[in-house]
Amino acid sequence: MKKQKSFLTHIITLVGIFLLLFLDQFTKVLAKGYLMGHKDKILIPGVLQLHYLENQGAAFSLLNGKLVFFYIITPVLCIAIAILYKKLPGGKRFLPLNCILTALMAGAIGNYIDRILYHKVTDFIYFSLIDFPVFNVADIYVTVSIVVLLILVFFYYKDEDFDLWLKK
Repeated sequence: MKKQKSFLTHIITLVGIFLLLFLDQFTKVLAKGYLMGHKDKILIPGVLQLHYLENQGAAFSLLNGKLVFFYIITPVLCIAIAILYKKLPGGKRFLPLNCILTALMAGAIGNYIDRILYHKVTDFIYFSLIDFPVFNVADIYVTVSIVVLLILVFFYYKDEDFDLWLKK
């Protein structure tokens, strides 16, 4: 039998999304104020620095300049995340999935806000050690969520858990 999420769980999830969104948007405001037009801020020499970049694509500048695509796909993805959240059973076993969906939603909305308001996304974190593409806090939410989801799918959840979650 599927355990329902409590009202408190829904409130905590919404608060979590808003807090993550605030952190993402706040760091982007800081990046614009302190990094735009300035030299990079070296945090760990040869490893990590803050580098201001405006991106009109997705991660790694994929689909650069295809804003209409993002204007359409992001709400579709957010609706899919909301549907998955609604179907997600309550209880401690599914708490990690609840956190993943919360972070995915915040990451998607965070970059969507930038695309709507500024027609580009502010990126500012750069791992120079491996010449990794410049990214932002919302990108971290999405990337870490996907990695953790894959780990959970392969090593924690069983087929029965997904049957319980997705069948309804």
